[in-house]
Amino acid sequence: MTKKLLFSWLLLAVCCLPVLAQIQEPVKFKTEWKTLSDNEAEIIFTGTIDEGWHVYSTDLGDEGPTQASFNIDAIKGATLEGKLMPRGKEVDKMDPVFDMRVRYFEKQAVFVQKVKLQGGEYRLAGYLEYGACNDENCLPPSAVEFTFNGTAAATAAAAPTTDAPEKTEPDETAAETTGATAADAPAALEGTADYWKPVVNELRSMGEQVQASDLSWFYIFGMGFVGGLLALFTPCVWPIIPMTVSFFLKRTKDKKKGIRDAWTYGASIVVIYLTLGLAITLIFGASALNALSTNAIFNILFCLMLVVFAASFFGAFEITLPSKWSNAVDSKAEQTTGLLSIFLMAFTLSLVSFSCTGPIIGFLLVEVSTTGSVVAPAIGMLGFALALALPFTLFALFPSWLKSMPKSGGWMNVIKVTLGFLELAFALKFLSVADLAYGWRLLDRETFLALWIVIFGLLGLYLLGKIKFPHDDDDTKVSVPRFFLALFSLAFAVYMIPGLWGAPLKAVSAFAPPMQTQDFNLYKNEVHAQFTDFDAGMAYARQQHKPVMLDFTGFGCVNCRKMELAVWTDQKVSKLMNDDYVLITLYVDEKTKLPEPIKIQENGQERTLRTVGDKWSYLQRSKFGANAQPFYVLIDNDGMPLNASYSYDEDIQKYVDFLETGLKNYK
Repeated sequence: MTKKLLFSWLLLAVCCLPVLAQIQEPVKFKTEWKTLSDNEAEIIFTGTIDEGWHVYSTDLGDEGPTQASFNIDAIKGATLEGKLMPRGKEVDKMDPVFDMRVRYFEKQAVFVQKVKLQGGEYRLAGYLEYGACNDENCLPPSAVEFTFNGTAAATAAAAPTTDAPEKTEPDETAAETTGATAADAPAALEGTADYWKPVVNELRSMGEQVQASDLSWFYIFGMGFVGGLLALFTPCVWPIIPMTVSFFLKRTKDKKKGIRDAWTYGASIVVIYLTLGLAITLIFGASALNALSTNAIFNILFCLMLVVFAASFFGAFEITLPSKWSNAVDSKAEQTTGLLSIFLMAFTLSLVSFSCTGPIIGFLLVEVSTTGSVVAPAIGMLGFALALALPFTLFALFPSWLKSMPKSGGWMNVIKVTLGFLELAFALKFLSVADLAYGWRLLDRETFLALWIVIFGLLGLYLLGKIKFPHDDDDTKVSVPRFFLALFSLAFAVYMIPGLWGAPLKAVSAFAPPMQTQDFNLYKNEVHAQFTDFDAGMAYARQQHKPVMLDFTGFGCVNCRKMELAVWTDQKVSKLMNDDYVLITLYVDEKTKLPEPIKIQENGQERTLRTVGDKWSYLQRSKFGANAQPFYVLIDNDGMPLNASYSYDEDIQKYVDFLETGLKNYK
């Protein structure tokens, strides 16, 4: 019964995911009137911000993200004193997308506006506008409306009555609770009733796509497992396997006990490395790990760390722990018996093999830590430990396999040097993040690609035996596997050469700097919006008998730019969008004022649309039940969806399928 109940809950959660993934409310503001003196007061806005999100501060400029601003609709018996001021700890950093420094708040944001009271009755009504983003999405500009009124005496300011609702973003059932229909459209939107009609239920019936994280747990586990397999074939680990397994099988006449001890030894390795992963999580925590992904100083340190690891693998020096540590643990293992003795032997292996496993573990932890996932280090280390422990248990179960093990030799050093080249290449990735953050422009896209071309070209020459390192033997023969690895490395280097002139290079788009850092670009395959007005675009599409692609975006949307550079530039994608669709791009943070404010009813409350961006944001929420960008949806000439919507996912084939399915359903 319990299992059935648990399964039912899991099934319910999975079914609800498409809905929960759309409407997001990561920031909740409250307002407060604070009396300072007889003729002075403050309006305080305090926002609670969900983990991973941030709210931008004030005075960032018109070219940057949506900044916090104080706006007055009506004021009587009072004047504003100064401008809106931020309070608390701000994060100040270089944003590579806007190419400017930005300031924002995490966890909590506080903004204060001082007010001068003139005596007698007073009334203030207006709103705080702010922008919120995380690493994947940006919300449209949001408003925190307020109304304060009261009487200010000569000696004391009376406590005002207040009607200050918190931010009223819709929840996951917004379209149902508001009852928004075409008939409810305000007067300024009349004449477009069919286009503005909500289609939330139709989208749900088509199956909304749930946005996936950058690195799934399975991917992180697999990356750790591959790292563990590579560590097995290094000179520090491979020769120890037969000695250790033979020791367990010979230490007792009971074969079953020997096998059980070998299993215990493997399990001890898993426990040791899993504990290391959990320790990283506990020491840094989720918020700190998330900050590593964009922190310039940490990325520079990661770059230097990987360069040191690469030099170690090349043979410049050995990274070893103090010998007294391994000697102390080894002596303890000899003095103890039972499970503790086996565990200490596994710990000795971890210490002795650190010169080979350390750089691999370091790279793994650096890579998964910058994903921002609190469990990523533990999952990665679990995969690494399982791969490392696997041969000890398998050879204990099947001891005859020991005879077929390849002998130790120079091939293990080839693996070490190859890993050194790879770590050197990935070091440039972290240096690129710091370069973009500070705006140094030292590592533009073509510079990055040139370095990668050289690195993988040299790796190919090394594998062919044309380059030697200190620990390489004099054997000039090149094995067949080594030849094919050299072929792959040299081919990869040649593949990247057209990127120096602007070719998109989809295989390295996740590592290379963005296309806009390219100084010399012969590649012109861009997609531009035909309309930035919904109603005008819909009228044109009906006249031309073409389906419509709605692109809800924002000037402050980082992932919108990523999609436009990595996906829209694909030849097949651009051809479909340019030839078969009418592209309407709607900026939800556009500041252009509407001819006059529009009053709408949403979530049972009256709201005011003041800007063009407000209008498009309301369209996205009311019609499609979503409020995050990027958000792509295909509709016919009556405003009805042609298939499920699409969010941030740089898989080009998925995007092509998305466009082709919509076109097929339209026809």
